[in-house]
Amino acid sequence: MERPNRITATVVVASLTVLSAQGQVRDTVQAATTPTIAEVLEATTPDEWEALDPENTVYFDFEDGRFVVRLAPMFAPRHVANIKALVRAGYFDGGAVVRSQENYVAQWSIRGLDEGETLPAGVATSLPAEFEVPVSGATFVPVPDGDLYAPEAGFTGGFPVGRDDTTGMMWMAHCYGAVGVGRGNDPGSGNGSSLYAVNGHSPRHLDRNLTMVGQVVSGMEHLSTLARGTGRLGFYENDNERSVFVSVRLASDLPAQERVHLETLRTDSRSFRRLMLAARSRIEGFFLHPTDRIELCNVRRPVREQMP
Repeated sequence: MERPNRITATVVVASLTVLSAQGQVRDTVQAATTPTIAEVLEATTPDEWEALDPENTVYFDFEDGRFVVRLAPMFAPRHVANIKALVRAGYFDGGAVVRSQENYVAQWSIRGLDEGETLPAGVATSLPAEFEVPVSGATFVPVPDGDLYAPEAGFTGGFPVGRDDTTGMMWMAHCYGAVGVGRGNDPGSGNGSSLYAVNGHSPRHLDRNLTMVGQVVSGMEHLSTLARGTGRLGFYENDNERSVFVSVRLASDLPAQERVHLETLRTDSRSFRRLMLAARSRIEGFFLHPTDRIELCNVRRPVREQMP
């Protein structure tokens, strides 16, 4: 696919505060040549995009749609390995979305094990929590306006994260589409057989309280538009309310012609930094009062499909 030529836009923002005759602030006039989000994306170069790793990409297929999860082994290596083992053993086939809670999460799980059936060899029934990991010199791109939930917030490895340099630790944030591991009160009671995705506002109070394993990068509409469960916490009360998976596969286990060829804008690229600034200060004609602020979960990482 032919890509557009690069265009340039100089970011120059000047603010002038105009005082009224009564000495009160009347308005803030902003003169800007800040690019729009569309202009930033139009100016990206091929090297600023990266294809999803097929070994860490999972297709969850319903009869009428698919959502795609990008796994994050750098944040939860043991849970990701367990999820991949469950997928390869076919344990998610016939599983279902069991919960859809308004403005919170959609949750799904593997099919119920038949009486006497056990998990395949090498699949753990429970794992120690992986709530945070060492910073370890990982590339970090901060958001410009700080964060309420973490000393710093930004992007590492393409995922939204909080981090604390005083402890040397970082963790994935509960932004829209983030995928985590369901568990009980015991922090080590999850194993990746029950997963959830944030389908509404960003419940950042969950950060570092659950193991995060990835993010929905395509098809989120198949989770966000599900009928809400009427049971406690949005759980479905009847099996016929559930959306059942007909197939769950790792992209690497499918022939190339059967894969969805998705690529994302690298968060360590110049264009991604420009994208954050463009999203922070919207200059399109619709916006009469740009906020000149942005928080972590309002920065959306672009994803696009490319022809093989």
